[in-house]
Amino acid sequence: MSIPFGVHIPFVDHLGFTLEKFENGNSELHFKPRAEHLNSFDITHGGAVMTLLDVVMATAARSVEPEMGVVTIEMKTSFMRPARISEGEHLVAKGLLLLRTKTMIFTEGKVYDAAGQLCAHATGTFKYVKRTPSVTSPISTD
Repeated sequence: MSIPFGVHIPFVDHLGFTLEKFENGNSELHFKPRAEHLNSFDITHGGAVMTLLDVVMATAARSVEPEMGVVTIEMKTSFMRPARISEGEHLVAKGLLLLRTKTMIFTEGKVYDAAGQLCAHATGTFKYVKRTPSVTSPISTD
């Protein structure tokens, strides 16, 4: 059973990520890519993998200060092998908080395929930000 993210993130909802672990500087997300998340080689698109890494590192950072928000300052990603899955399988992303200062968090994230093979690795720097009451989006949907 997945854990609530604690905040509403429409893009994460659209991709279908689930939060499976959120504690002590560690996080884990699961992702079942759908057809619209694939590239022309029929594997998970690199942009979807990078978003998964960004979110898993951000949740690792938030796991020690859940009332705070985080914004990505910098991210470096290395792709090691295609992120392939078969029907009924999912990718697993693991995030780890490496170092925390008063306002900055340094993290790493890894994405694994269903066989447990490392597909991608990232490091990321995030900044804590106070949450503000949400406002109506200025983007029109008319």
